Amino acid sequence: MDGRERVTRALRFENPDRAPRDLWIMPAVARSNPAELQTVLKRFPLDIVAPVNTPGIGAPASSVLFKYGRSERASGSPFVVGTYIDEWGCPWDVAEDGVVGEVKRPPLSDWAALNGFRPPWEVLDKANWDHVNRFCAETDKFVLAPRSIKPFHRIQFLRGTEAVFIDLAYGTSELLHLLDTVHEFFLKELELWCGTDVDGIPFADDWGAQGSLLISPQMWREIFKPLYADYCQMIHRAGKFAFMHSDGHIGNIIPDLIEIGVDALNSQLFCMDIEELSRQYRGKITLWGEIDRQRILPFGTPKEVREAVGRVRQAFDTGAGGVIAQLEWGKDVSRENVEAVFEAWLG
Repeated sequence: MDGRERVTRALRFENPDRAPRDLWIMPAVARSNPAELQTVLKRFPLDIVAPVNTPGIGAPASSVLFKYGRSERASGSPFVVGTYIDEWGCPWDVAEDGVVGEVKRPPLSDWAALNGFRPPWEVLDKANWDHVNRFCAETDKFVLAPRSIKPFHRIQFLRGTEAVFIDLAYGTSELLHLLDTVHEFFLKELELWCGTDVDGIPFADDWGAQGSLLISPQMWREIFKPLYADYCQMIHRAGKFAFMHSDGHIGNIIPDLIEIGVDALNSQLFCMDIEELSRQYRGKITLWGEIDRQRILPFGTPKEVREAVGRVRQAFDTGAGGVIAQLEWGKDVSRENVEAVFEAWLG
């Protein structure tokens, strides 16, 4: 069974031969431990790939990888100490090589700057979409588009996180206009990805704090749920699978994500009651990882890692599918702990 079939069977609850493997590799790991990374990838081949330059993961030799078009506003290099400007014009301050930075000077901190603001349409207009289908044809793995569709993240980068929460509380019309503008851009990007041969398309936004949602479930359902419903509807119309990522405690909105058609959800299971999630949602949505990256992966022993995987498997892994063996390899996570995760999924 190849990776594409294995993931598809897991998503459809059609008895894959094992849980598919997916590994999120932080740039710091690819830079500092390339030999260890290749050792792990050789021992545990992944089932999910992306048609972009993923750190540490090589594409077929003949592939020409997908790239977005050149932005008129972007400059500098991400993940390098200093400041770089992203395609939307947001300046990122990076304090440590290989680690994502912070936007401390958002370009729309003053609403006066909203006049004349436009999304970076050129990155879509000038993208090399033809190369995506070639990549898909050359691999037997499940191809997932990049995680670039992030409306809540993007308005925070443009406006500033504190200002966004204040604007949401007051129902500021400018913020709602900005959100419409961002959503329009992401719908166009999604339409373009839907026209390719990728198997799945993800979107992402971090909605949880450690113990609750960042905003009320009612506000989330009123303002943001319709956006994600649009994404799922377009993805499914194209015959593809909808993947979503969100950090934090998001238990209150999981029923909504199931309702709108999210096929696979990547969330911080260990922020929530795993057994209660199992009782409510097992068999209704595929769990796309993860294993606790706050405590167990960086600070636990391989034995504790295997026990954590065992807890997730006992809650969700019936053998019928509905689980993906995913984890994030951050800069403080040992190779032994990464290997322990994949070993435990095979046990």
